[in-house]
Amino acid sequence: MPRVEDLVEQLRRAIEQHNYQYYVLSNPTISDAEYDHLMQQLIDLEQKNPELITSTSPTQRVGSDRTPEFKSVKHSSPMLSLSNTYNYDEVRSFWYRLPIEEPGFCLNCELKFDGLSIAVIYIDGELTQAITRGDGVEGDDVTENIRTIRSIPLRLQGENIPHRVEVRGEVLLPYKEFERINKQRIAQGDAPFANPRNAASGTLKQLDTSVVSDRRLDAFFYFLLSEEVTEDSHFKRLQLAQSWGIKTSIYTQSCHSLEEIYDFINSWDTERLNLPFATDGIVLKIDSLALQQKIGFTSKYPRWAIAYKYQPERASTQLLSVSYQVGRTGIITPVANLAPILISGTLVRRATLHNADFMTALALHSADYVYVEKGGEIIPKIIGVDQALRSSEALPITFPTECPDCGTPLVKSEGEVGYFCPNQLGCPMQIKGAIEHYTQRKAADILIGPETINALFQANLVHSIADLYALSFDDISSLDGFKERATQKLLDSIEASKKRPFSAILFGLGIRYVGENVAKILARSFGSLDALSQASSDQLQSIDEIGTKIADSVVSYFADQRNLQIVESLKNRGVNLTSETSNSVLIEKVEVLKLAGCSVVISGTFAQHSREEYASIIEQLGGKKSSSISKKTSFVLAGQDMGPSKREKALSLEIPILTEEEFLKQYM
Repeated sequence: MPRVEDLVEQLRRAIEQHNYQYYVLSNPTISDAEYDHLMQQLIDLEQKNPELITSTSPTQRVGSDRTPEFKSVKHSSPMLSLSNTYNYDEVRSFWYRLPIEEPGFCLNCELKFDGLSIAVIYIDGELTQAITRGDGVEGDDVTENIRTIRSIPLRLQGENIPHRVEVRGEVLLPYKEFERINKQRIAQGDAPFANPRNAASGTLKQLDTSVVSDRRLDAFFYFLLSEEVTEDSHFKRLQLAQSWGIKTSIYTQSCHSLEEIYDFINSWDTERLNLPFATDGIVLKIDSLALQQKIGFTSKYPRWAIAYKYQPERASTQLLSVSYQVGRTGIITPVANLAPILISGTLVRRATLHNADFMTALALHSADYVYVEKGGEIIPKIIGVDQALRSSEALPITFPTECPDCGTPLVKSEGEVGYFCPNQLGCPMQIKGAIEHYTQRKAADILIGPETINALFQANLVHSIADLYALSFDDISSLDGFKERATQKLLDSIEASKKRPFSAILFGLGIRYVGENVAKILARSFGSLDALSQASSDQLQSIDEIGTKIADSVVSYFADQRNLQIVESLKNRGVNLTSETSNSVLIEKVEVLKLAGCSVVISGTFAQHSREEYASIIEQLGGKKSSSISKKTSFVLAGQDMGPSKREKALSLEIPILTEEEFLKQYM
């Protein structure tokens, strides 16, 4: 029998890992109900054994969505999470704990949006700051990203607007946009988002505001905070916020009895599935703010509110077969082909099996009956197997050892969960996927679809992205459905792609781990593909945001002679492989390598040069740019808004901190 201390520690470690997966990686590995069950087990054990409670226990904090790249800001008042319930008995218990005998007492029932919590602050009617919930006490400043959301007003309208207004709500991604983004990600060879909530969370933490704008987030607000507003009713305060142009939820109802609450919960159990965005439950909260304050809070939750969570709809159906998809980067994704089953209003025929480890955990056999859920109520996923219905003759389903498309033995890199086909330039599915990736709007922007690419491949006309530039009028017009106008349109599009920005072409090359943002950083830092192809792993890692994995992938790409031949062909065909501007700064007449053997950490923002330019300067002076502070760090080059954690660590290790002016005076 395990000791209580050991059980407590096991639960804490499990919850901490799930917190990391959910809040930092935006990639949860268990359902909300399973997470809540783990948390409740820990709460129960700590209540029975209070001597085991520590300040670092997950029960003593609100889950965090902090991201190091954003500035940390303290909330004006804590943004606490809500305790969850999954059945009517717990709703009833919550109701009878409240002072229902108070005159005018009522509960507001509101739909619970499935997104990312946010606080938006207006000063004199203008949007001045937006902060994520974070750990409830402080969060990340994501003001510039929030400004891209068109449903959030930049300026309030109407009369009698207080000097300071704070509204709290949920940023979410509508289903339509979620499906559009996932189609793009799949076409690019990227893993699709698991559900709209993860997509919204990942989007709001983007460092490139253009990416945030392109993903078309939405928001609803459910709380108004202002010392100048004296209205006591939560519902009426939201009406006031709405009159100022704030988007509040219309899916609310004031309830005065348990029966009314149950009716509201029941009515939305199915009706919410017709909404254009994700919801996962109902929030019940006391309407009177004065009564809310009187009832108070626990260390983690308000006592005057609770969230009723709907159980995801699940169904059982038979597994017909497992097929395997080969992505652009060679990743093998298993897909379950199912006997059609109706779930949440849609007919489900296929469900992802993620990877080999996931399949092993399920221990699938042929013709198994499986339980299927709609993850985030949109993506089907298999959550279990009904082993009682398994045939005695059923054989285990094993993950393939060879590529299903080209037969190359599959490999698995250290630290990766998926197997992939290493035959990048010889595997038909990878070749076609690479061409699709190169031709997309954010890369070469060539007007061609997957069907045409497949036709060109089958006709032996294209085997790489470079072959697109060798296509003739006769080549294209020989394809089914291509008349003179369509043929010329494609040729014009191919010709126009030669003038695309270097960063777009670099992104289109499909170098593993080099996404759109990384491509922009590399293009700014090196200025040309020739310079980038000669860079060492250390030189690449000296650039901010470029780690070992990306650096090694870039070096590996240019070490392959076949890739160099493709690049040379692109150059000969006139494709732009040079930036108009570069952040690399050349220092003339470097006679003494003043930073030889030095390891320098760069933090903050600068006036004279960009971080990439300072990394280049340090390298030319013989030093190396490092991303983390250690005892081996020579000094920190600190600009405005230096990360507080880095400053604290530098001071604790007695590492010198140089300002921009001090660095330029001493070394330039």
